[in-house]
Amino acid sequence: MTMRTTLLVQTFVLKRKRLIPGDRQVSPTSSGAMKLAEGMATRMPGTAALQIVDDDETGELESATILSQYGDVPDDFAESLQAA
Repeated sequence: MTMRTTLLVQTFVLKRKRLIPGDRQVSPTSSGAMKLAEGMATRMPGTAALQIVDDDETGELESATILSQYGDVPDDFAESLQAA
């Protein structure tokens, strides 16, 4: 069992007056993900920098952590990560 860590930025867009997930962008470092999320938040309703840890062989999610969030993010976003 090999654990893999992925750092990414999740954007959120408004569709029919609701925030929904938009594009994702992978980052090589956690600080880079946070800076990218902060910069993208000036052009998007909201962004979040995430650290995802999963099993490389099975793809099973071990943990998902919000490193930072900017702008408008859905209220249930943190709970939806834990449920995944």
